Order: sequence, then C-alpha cells, then structure tokens
Amino acid sequence: MNKYKETFGVDISKDVFDVHGSKTGCHQYKNNEAGFRKYLKELPKGSLVVMEATGYYHYRLAQFLYKNGVIVSVVNPLSVKRFIQMKLAKVKTDKSDAKAICEYALINEASIYNALTDVQSECLQLFRLLDTYLKQRTATKNKIHGEAVLGIPSKFVYRS
Repeated sequence: MNKYKETFGVDISKDVFDVHGSKTGCHQYKNNEAGFRKYLKELPKGSLVVMEATGYYHYRLAQFLYKNGVIVSVVNPLSVKRFIQMKLAKVKTDKSDAKAICEYALINEASIYNALTDVQSECLQLFRLLDTYLKQRTATKNKIHGEAVLGIPSKFVYRS
C-alpha cells in the first residue's frame, strides 16, 4: 500500500524533465529554476517524487524539491533499467522512462533523499576534482613510462 497521495517518476535530461504521475499522467518541464517552480506549483502535497541518479542533471531538481518540503527519492539507474528489462519493454523514450520510474517506485520501497548541505556539496565537488587530477596524473605517468619503454624518450614528450 502506497502511503503517498501520488507518486511521480521523473526522467531528467540536460534541457527538460519528463514527469509521470501515478494518477495524473505525463508532463514536461524545463530543466531550470522556472521549470522547477512550475512543477512545484502543480505538485500535490504529500506526494513522492522519484528520479534516477543521473550524474549532474538530477541534483539541482532533487535539492530544490527537498528544500521546498517535497519528499524525494533518488534511485540507482541500474535498478530501474533492470526493472524495465524485466517488463520486456521495447519502447524507450523519456516519457516511457518517467512512467517506468513511477511504476518502479509504486512496487519497490524507495529510500528517502537527504539533501546535502552547502558545505557537503562543496566537499563533494572538491573530491570529484581531486579524483580527476589523480586520474590525469596516473595517465601521464603511464604515458611517460610507455615512451621510456620504446627506447630513447622524446624530450618534447617529457617537457609536455
């Protein structure tokens, strides 16, 4: 038994996000502050909004909804993908994905999202940047080692 007034599945991309409500069907909004506000106005109180973790695209909407008192769940995209595969769905559109996320949330217990504080968000960004730098450093070391194995390494490669 679903304890929420309505459950919404959200498929979010760079420019827009598609929403499928368990009672209201599909709608599309711009993936910006104005689109967030419009969606918030139309969202019934006591609803659950479920979206996939999509790198960066889901983060702003999840934070916005959470800060405005909406119950949000961010789920693993692989779980939803497997759910869609089990249903043998052949059509894959943003609207069908939003509907599948909604159905997934109605059947499975979705964990509630806890928004990051501003400090936590900044730390997360710094860790991601550090990870990028470490990967670049490793790639450069591997490149230099590979060139050295070839024989006489180019001074231009080392300088670069």
